[in-house]
Amino acid sequence: MRTKTLSFDDFAEISRREVEKQIIAMINDKQIVSILEGGKRLRPILAHLAFKACTQGNETFDQYQKALEGRVVIELAHAASLVHDDIIDEDIIRRGKPSYHVKEGVASALLTGHKMLVSGFNIALKHGEQVAKLYIDSWEDLVSGEIDEVNFNKKSMNFKKMSTKEQIFEAYNKIIDLKTAALFSSACKVGALGADASKDIVKVFSDYGREIGLAYQLADDLVDLVNGERIDSVVIPLLNRLENKIFKIRFLQKRAVKRKFAKYKDKIQNFYIEEINKHVRKAEELSKSGLIPQSNYKDLLGIAPAYIINKMLKEIKVTV
Repeated sequence: MRTKTLSFDDFAEISRREVEKQIIAMINDKQIVSILEGGKRLRPILAHLAFKACTQGNETFDQYQKALEGRVVIELAHAASLVHDDIIDEDIIRRGKPSYHVKEGVASALLTGHKMLVSGFNIALKHGEQVAKLYIDSWEDLVSGEIDEVNFNKKSMNFKKMSTKEQIFEAYNKIIDLKTAALFSSACKVGALGADASKDIVKVFSDYGREIGLAYQLADDLVDLVNGERIDSVVIPLLNRLENKIFKIRFLQKRAVKRKFAKYKDKIQNFYIEEINKHVRKAEELSKSGLIPQSNYKDLLGIAPAYIINKMLKEIKVTV
Protein backbone atom coordinates (compact mmCIF):
# COMPACT_ATOMS: atom_id res chain seq x y z
CA MET A 1 0.00 0.00 0.00
CA ARG A 2 1.37 3.42 -0.97
CA THR A 3 1.95 6.01 1.71
CA LYS A 4 0.10 9.31 1.77
CA THR A 5 1.52 11.80 -0.74
CA LEU A 6 4.02 14.16 0.87
CA SER A 7 5.89 17.02 -0.81
CA PHE A 8 9.64 17.29 -0.42
CA ASP A 9 9.17 20.66 1.26
CA ASP A 10 6.90 19.12 3.88
CA PHE A 11 9.18 16.13 4.38
CA ALA A 12 12.25 18.33 4.79
CA GLU A 13 10.51 20.60 7.29
CA ILE A 14 9.32 17.67 9.40
CA SER A 15 12.80 16.16 9.35
CA ARG A 16 14.44 19.48 10.20
CA ARG A 17 12.18 20.06 13.21
CA GLU A 18 12.83 16.56 14.52
CA VAL A 19 16.59 17.02 14.29
CA GLU A 20 16.40 20.39 16.08
CA LYS A 21 14.50 18.80 18.97
CA GLN A 22 16.86 15.84 19.12
CA ILE A 23 19.92 18.10 19.23
CA ILE A 24 18.50 19.86 22.29
CA ALA A 25 17.63 16.51 23.89
CA MET A 26 21.03 14.91 23.28
CA ILE A 27 23.59 17.73 23.46
CA ASN A 28 24.18 19.38 26.84
CA ASP A 29 27.07 21.62 25.82
CA LYS A 30 25.65 25.10 25.12
CA GLN A 31 28.59 26.09 22.93
CA ILE A 32 28.09 23.06 20.68
CA VAL A 33 24.34 23.72 20.50
CA SER A 34 25.04 27.32 19.46
CA ILE A 35 27.38 26.12 16.69
CA LEU A 36 24.70 23.74 15.43
CA GLU A 37 22.08 26.50 15.18
CA GLY A 38 20.92 27.68 11.78
CA GLY A 39 22.07 24.86 9.54
CA LYS A 40 20.15 23.66 6.49
CA ARG A 41 20.24 20.07 7.85
CA LEU A 42 20.56 18.72 4.30
CA ARG A 43 22.59 15.69 5.32
CA PRO A 44 20.24 14.66 8.15
CA ILE A 45 17.28 15.20 5.82
CA LEU A 46 18.83 12.85 3.25
CA ALA A 47 19.62 10.33 5.98
CA HIS A 48 15.98 10.47 7.07
CA LEU A 49 14.76 10.07 3.50
CA ALA A 50 17.00 7.04 2.92
CA PHE A 51 15.73 5.50 6.14
CA LYS A 52 12.06 6.05 5.28
CA ALA A 53 12.55 4.82 1.72
CA CYS A 54 13.93 1.56 3.11
CA THR A 55 11.21 1.05 5.72
CA GLN A 56 8.36 2.48 3.59
CA GLY A 57 7.31 4.24 6.80
CA ASN A 58 6.71 0.96 8.65
CA GLU A 59 9.64 1.12 11.05
CA THR A 60 9.45 0.40 14.79
CA PHE A 61 9.74 3.17 17.38
CA ASP A 62 13.21 1.90 18.42
CA GLN A 63 14.39 1.89 14.80
CA TYR A 64 13.13 5.42 14.33
CA GLN A 65 14.85 6.75 17.46
CA LYS A 66 18.11 5.09 16.50
CA ALA A 67 17.92 6.59 13.03
CA LEU A 68 17.15 10.01 14.51
CA GLU A 69 20.26 9.81 16.67
CA GLY A 70 22.21 8.89 13.54
CA ARG A 71 21.04 12.11 11.91
CA VAL A 72 22.43 14.11 14.84
CA VAL A 73 25.76 12.29 14.47
CA ILE A 74 25.98 13.36 10.83
CA GLU A 75 25.18 16.97 11.72
CA LEU A 76 27.83 17.00 14.48
CA ALA A 77 30.50 15.81 12.04
CA HIS A 78 29.45 18.36 9.42
CA ALA A 79 29.29 21.29 11.85
CA ALA A 80 32.69 20.40 13.36
CA SER A 81 34.20 20.48 9.87
CA LEU A 82 32.74 23.97 9.33
CA VAL A 83 34.33 25.25 12.55
CA HIS A 84 37.71 24.04 11.34
CA ASP A 85 37.07 25.22 7.76
CA ASP A 86 36.42 28.76 8.94
CA ILE A 87 39.78 28.82 10.72
CA ILE A 88 41.65 27.49 7.69
CA ASP A 89 39.88 29.78 5.21
CA GLU A 90 39.88 32.76 7.60
CA ASP A 91 36.13 33.15 7.09
CA ILE A 92 34.62 35.56 9.58
CA ILE A 93 30.91 34.89 8.91
CA ARG A 94 29.06 31.60 9.24
CA ARG A 95 25.30 31.27 8.83
CA GLY A 96 24.84 35.02 9.08
CA LYS A 97 26.77 35.33 12.35
CA PRO A 98 30.43 35.79 13.31
CA SER A 99 32.32 32.52 12.93
CA TYR A 100 33.01 30.66 16.16
CA HIS A 101 36.77 31.30 16.04
CA VAL A 102 36.06 35.04 15.67
CA LYS A 103 33.88 35.04 18.79
CA GLU A 104 35.84 32.65 20.98
CA GLY A 105 39.34 32.50 19.52
CA VAL A 106 41.14 29.92 17.41
CA ALA A 107 42.24 27.72 20.30
CA SER A 108 38.70 27.40 21.68
CA ALA A 109 37.29 26.77 18.20
CA LEU A 110 39.78 23.99 17.49
CA LEU A 111 39.11 22.26 20.79
CA THR A 112 35.33 22.65 20.56
CA GLY A 113 35.42 21.20 17.05
CA HIS A 114 37.33 18.21 18.42
CA LYS A 115 34.81 17.87 21.24
CA MET A 116 31.97 17.79 18.72
CA LEU A 117 33.68 14.95 16.87
CA VAL A 118 34.10 12.99 20.10
CA SER A 119 30.44 13.53 20.96
CA GLY A 120 29.41 12.23 17.56
CA PHE A 121 31.69 9.22 17.85
CA ASN A 122 30.30 8.31 21.29
CA ILE A 123 26.78 8.28 19.87
CA ALA A 124 27.92 6.28 16.83
CA LEU A 125 29.56 3.69 19.10
CA LYS A 126 26.21 3.02 20.77
CA HIS A 127 24.83 2.09 17.36
CA GLY A 128 27.39 -0.63 16.77
CA GLU A 129 30.72 -1.20 15.09
CA GLN A 130 29.39 -0.71 11.56
CA VAL A 131 28.07 2.81 12.21
CA ALA A 132 31.14 3.75 14.28
CA LYS A 133 33.44 2.61 11.44
CA LEU A 134 31.39 4.60 8.95
CA TYR A 135 31.79 7.69 11.15
CA ILE A 136 35.58 7.28 11.33
CA ASP A 137 35.93 6.59 7.61
CA SER A 138 33.78 9.62 6.77
CA TRP A 139 35.87 11.92 8.92
CA GLU A 140 39.09 10.50 7.48
CA ASP A 141 37.83 11.24 3.96
CA LEU A 142 36.76 14.73 4.94
CA VAL A 143 40.10 15.57 6.55
CA SER A 144 41.99 14.12 3.57
CA GLY A 145 39.95 16.38 1.31
CA GLU A 146 40.73 19.38 3.49
CA ILE A 147 44.45 18.62 3.43
CA ASP A 148 44.39 18.22 -0.34
CA GLU A 149 42.57 21.54 -0.67
CA VAL A 150 45.09 23.33 1.55
CA ASN A 151 47.92 21.96 -0.60
CA PHE A 152 46.02 22.74 -3.79
CA ASN A 153 45.54 26.36 -2.78
CA LYS A 154 49.13 27.01 -1.74
CA LYS A 155 50.68 29.78 -3.78
CA SER A 156 53.91 27.76 -3.85
CA MET A 157 52.20 24.56 -5.00
CA ASN A 158 54.49 22.34 -7.07
CA PHE A 159 52.86 21.47 -10.39
CA LYS A 160 55.66 19.23 -11.64
CA LYS A 161 53.74 16.11 -10.66
CA MET A 162 50.71 17.38 -12.61
CA SER A 163 51.93 17.72 -16.16
CA THR A 164 48.52 18.13 -17.83
CA LYS A 165 45.44 20.26 -17.27
CA GLU A 166 43.40 17.06 -16.89
CA GLN A 167 45.54 16.00 -13.92
CA ILE A 168 45.00 19.35 -12.22
CA PHE A 169 41.25 19.17 -12.76
CA GLU A 170 41.27 15.60 -11.49
CA ALA A 171 42.86 16.85 -8.26
CA TYR A 172 40.08 19.41 -7.92
CA ASN A 173 37.44 16.70 -8.38
CA LYS A 174 39.14 14.51 -5.79
CA ILE A 175 38.93 17.33 -3.25
CA ILE A 176 35.20 17.74 -3.90
CA ASP A 177 34.65 14.00 -3.59
CA LEU A 178 36.47 13.67 -0.27
CA LYS A 179 35.58 16.99 1.32
CA THR A 180 31.86 17.11 0.54
CA ALA A 181 30.48 14.12 -1.34
CA ALA A 182 31.80 11.55 1.16
CA LEU A 183 29.68 12.97 4.00
CA PHE A 184 26.56 13.11 1.82
CA SER A 185 27.23 9.48 0.95
CA SER A 186 27.66 8.57 4.62
CA ALA A 187 24.43 10.34 5.54
CA CYS A 188 22.45 8.18 3.14
CA LYS A 189 24.30 5.07 4.29
CA VAL A 190 23.49 5.84 7.93
CA GLY A 191 19.81 6.09 7.01
CA ALA A 192 19.86 2.77 5.17
CA LEU A 193 21.83 1.05 7.94
CA GLY A 194 19.34 2.33 10.50
CA ALA A 195 16.64 0.52 8.55
CA ASP A 196 18.70 -2.71 8.56
CA ALA A 197 18.91 -2.60 4.76
CA SER A 198 20.90 -5.18 2.79
CA LYS A 199 24.45 -4.46 1.60
CA ASP A 200 23.21 -4.00 -1.96
CA ILE A 201 20.65 -1.39 -0.91
CA VAL A 202 23.20 0.39 1.31
CA LYS A 203 25.51 0.59 -1.72
CA VAL A 204 22.75 2.17 -3.83
CA PHE A 205 22.19 4.84 -1.17
CA SER A 206 25.91 5.39 -0.74
CA ASP A 207 26.25 6.12 -4.46
CA TYR A 208 23.06 8.20 -4.46
CA GLY A 209 24.35 10.44 -1.66
CA ARG A 210 27.75 10.79 -3.28
CA GLU A 211 26.25 12.01 -6.56
CA ILE A 212 24.16 14.62 -4.72
CA GLY A 213 27.24 15.70 -2.76
CA LEU A 214 29.29 16.16 -5.92
CA ALA A 215 26.53 18.20 -7.54
CA TYR A 216 26.09 20.23 -4.34
CA GLN A 217 29.76 21.24 -4.07
CA LEU A 218 29.98 22.10 -7.75
CA ALA A 219 26.84 24.23 -7.39
CA ASP A 220 28.30 25.91 -4.31
CA ASP A 221 31.52 26.70 -6.16
CA LEU A 222 29.60 28.01 -9.17
CA VAL A 223 27.62 30.40 -6.99
CA ASP A 224 30.88 31.61 -5.40
CA LEU A 225 32.49 32.10 -8.79
CA VAL A 226 29.56 34.05 -10.23
CA ASN A 227 29.52 36.22 -7.09
CA GLY A 228 33.26 36.88 -7.37
CA GLU A 229 34.29 34.74 -4.39
CA ARG A 230 37.02 32.05 -4.40
CA ILE A 231 37.98 33.42 -7.78
CA ASP A 232 41.63 32.37 -7.68
CA SER A 233 42.26 28.75 -6.75
CA VAL A 234 38.93 27.28 -7.87
CA VAL A 235 39.04 28.80 -11.32
CA ILE A 236 42.62 27.82 -12.14
CA PRO A 237 41.75 24.25 -13.23
CA LEU A 238 38.98 25.57 -15.45
CA LEU A 239 41.26 28.09 -17.13
CA ASN A 240 43.72 25.26 -17.68
CA ARG A 241 40.95 23.27 -19.33
CA LEU A 242 39.97 26.15 -21.62
CA GLU A 243 43.45 27.29 -22.59
CA ASN A 244 46.23 24.99 -23.71
CA LYS A 245 48.46 26.06 -20.86
CA ILE A 246 49.32 25.16 -17.30
CA PHE A 247 48.90 28.25 -15.13
CA LYS A 248 51.02 28.22 -12.02
CA ILE A 249 49.12 29.81 -9.16
CA ARG A 250 52.22 31.57 -7.88
CA PHE A 251 52.70 33.29 -11.26
CA LEU A 252 49.14 34.56 -11.59
CA GLN A 253 48.01 37.60 -9.68
CA LYS A 254 44.39 37.61 -8.53
CA ARG A 255 43.61 40.50 -10.87
CA ALA A 256 44.95 38.52 -13.84
CA VAL A 257 42.87 35.49 -12.86
CA LYS A 258 39.76 37.68 -12.68
CA ARG A 259 40.43 39.02 -16.16
CA LYS A 260 40.80 35.53 -17.55
CA PHE A 261 37.69 34.37 -15.70
CA ALA A 262 35.71 37.26 -17.21
CA LYS A 263 36.90 36.20 -20.67
CA TYR A 264 35.68 32.62 -20.18
CA LYS A 265 32.81 33.25 -17.75
CA ASP A 266 30.06 31.82 -19.98
CA LYS A 267 32.10 28.75 -20.89
CA ILE A 268 33.02 28.12 -17.27
CA GLN A 269 29.41 28.50 -16.12
CA ASN A 270 28.23 26.16 -18.87
CA PHE A 271 30.90 23.65 -17.91
CA TYR A 272 29.77 23.72 -14.27
CA ILE A 273 26.11 23.35 -15.24
CA GLU A 274 26.97 20.40 -17.47
CA GLU A 275 28.88 18.69 -14.64
CA ILE A 276 26.15 19.43 -12.08
CA ASN A 277 23.50 18.08 -14.42
CA LYS A 278 25.51 14.89 -14.89
CA HIS A 279 25.58 14.15 -11.17
CA VAL A 280 21.95 15.13 -10.60
CA ARG A 281 20.82 12.79 -13.37
CA LYS A 282 22.94 9.95 -11.94
CA ALA A 283 21.36 10.43 -8.52
CA GLU A 284 17.89 10.44 -10.06
CA GLU A 285 18.66 7.21 -11.89
CA LEU A 286 19.91 5.56 -8.70
CA SER A 287 16.68 6.56 -6.94
CA LYS A 288 14.79 4.35 -9.41
CA SER A 289 16.67 1.20 -8.39
CA GLY A 290 14.47 -1.87 -8.21
CA LEU A 291 16.15 -2.71 -4.90
CA ILE A 292 14.34 0.21 -3.25
CA PRO A 293 10.69 -0.64 -2.45
CA GLN A 294 8.03 1.55 -4.03
CA SER A 295 6.54 4.23 -1.78
CA ASN A 296 6.03 7.97 -1.64
CA TYR A 297 9.50 8.14 -0.08
CA LYS A 298 11.02 6.55 -3.17
CA ASP A 299 9.28 9.22 -5.23
CA LEU A 300 10.88 11.87 -3.01
CA LEU A 301 14.29 10.29 -3.61
CA GLY A 302 13.83 11.13 -7.28
CA ILE A 303 12.76 14.69 -6.53
CA ALA A 304 15.47 15.50 -3.97
CA PRO A 305 18.60 15.91 -6.17
CA ALA A 306 17.28 18.62 -8.50
CA TYR A 307 15.29 20.24 -5.68
CA ILE A 308 18.35 20.63 -3.43
CA ILE A 309 20.65 21.87 -6.20
CA ASN A 310 18.14 24.28 -7.74
CA LYS A 311 17.47 25.84 -4.35
CA MET A 312 21.15 26.77 -4.19
CA LEU A 313 21.42 27.86 -7.83
CA LYS A 314 18.36 30.09 -7.50
CA GLU A 315 20.69 32.79 -6.18
CA ILE A 316 22.34 33.07 -9.59
CA LYS A 317 19.12 32.37 -11.54
CA VAL A 318 20.23 29.00 -12.89
CA THR A 319 18.16 25.79 -13.04
CA VAL A 320 19.22 22.22 -13.77
